[in-house]
Amino acid sequence: MTGPRILFVVDAGPRIGGGHVMRSLTLAGALGGQGAACTFMGPPSVSVLLDAFAPAAARLAAASTEPRDLAAAIGAEQFDAVVFDHYGLGAREHRAMGQGRPVLVIDDLADRPLGADIVVDSGPARKAEDYSGLIPDDARLLLGPNFAPVRPEFAALRETALAWRGEPVQRILVSMGLTDVGGVTAKIVERLRPRVGDAGLDIVMGAAAPSLPGLTKVARRDARLAIHVDTSHMARLTAEADIAVGGAGSSTWERCTLGLPTLLVILAENQRAAANAMAERGAALVVDLNAADFDAQFNRALTRLLIDADLRRKLAAASAELCDGQGAARTATAFLQRIRDYVA
Repeated sequence: MTGPRILFVVDAGPRIGGGHVMRSLTLAGALGGQGAACTFMGPPSVSVLLDAFAPAAARLAAASTEPRDLAAAIGAEQFDAVVFDHYGLGAREHRAMGQGRPVLVIDDLADRPLGADIVVDSGPARKAEDYSGLIPDDARLLLGPNFAPVRPEFAALRETALAWRGEPVQRILVSMGLTDVGGVTAKIVERLRPRVGDAGLDIVMGAAAPSLPGLTKVARRDARLAIHVDTSHMARLTAEADIAVGGAGSSTWERCTLGLPTLLVILAENQRAAANAMAERGAALVVDLNAADFDAQFNRALTRLLIDADLRRKLAAASAELCDGQGAARTATAFLQRIRDYVA
């Protein structure tokens, strides 16, 4: 008997970033490892990321991210279950595209009704009551960072990375999101360059990042900068870094898995609750890009992170405690069981 056919309905773009695609690819990998066949569907911006990170992934092309275009793209295709990672869709669209089949929704917002059998929300402060009245009574909630879809190569490096956290800062990972919303990567790098001495900067971006042309020119005259475009070596870069400056999106849980001390930058409102929870748990230093005193906040936090080895060790331990990198496997197991129960 062949495994279930699972459709992933995913969003991406310059405004919302590429995290939806990356975490969905991770979950699809875990499902595929247990026998499922996964197909992706989304607007052209999703296909761009799939071309870079999973060129062999099966896909259906949608004209846009609008519900009518997504439904049209499904057409006569048949699937046994659907995964949604798309903030613009709610219960009505989930039910219409799910057509009574098992549905899993990856969410961070708890701000709209969801037509889900399973909801995955990896926010460290998320509580079941946040979804009260928003999901069916029999829906299952998988909450917290230990359900975050983290690529398996991060967990494979976890023990090694954690063994030497707190060493002097020689390499800094800069990871503000593949789509580099608003050219934020260049702004961060320009704040770092005068303040980090001889430390190397590993700068991660997507091929369409607005900051890429300018930073490529800077790297020609500043040997400390190494530009990594659509890299397949993110786990290694994270393990080898001593600290990070990173956006507060889904890559947060990759850094936690490897205990990387991080200056976390809130780039969007939907990141605020999780970032603040990280700060409260002593798992990251957090600054808000839109704060009136952002520059001063950033400089103070960076200085602390650079000079205080004890702080770096504490951040490493607290962040590693939040997430062990096994979330994709846990989620895949739960969803496949739901699919089996549905068929039975």
